[in-house]
Amino acid sequence: MTQQHITKAEYLSDKQVAARYSLKSREAVWKWSRKGTFPKPISLSPGCTRWKLSDLQTWEAECEAAQ
Repeated sequence: MTQQHITKAEYLSDKQVAARYSLKSREAVWKWSRKGTFPKPISLSPGCTRWKLSDLQTWEAECEAAQ
């Protein structure tokens, strides 16, 4: 596996995040983000906002531990 492949896998688009959580739309991801309990997205460049996979995994573990 190349370093470039690893870097690309570390960030997910809103579409990929929606698919990860079986959400019906990308807008739902943004709604979760605005609520303040979901990880904040990271702006990688103008017009390119992504969620860091490790932040999502940490959030998932916290949600699971709270149950």
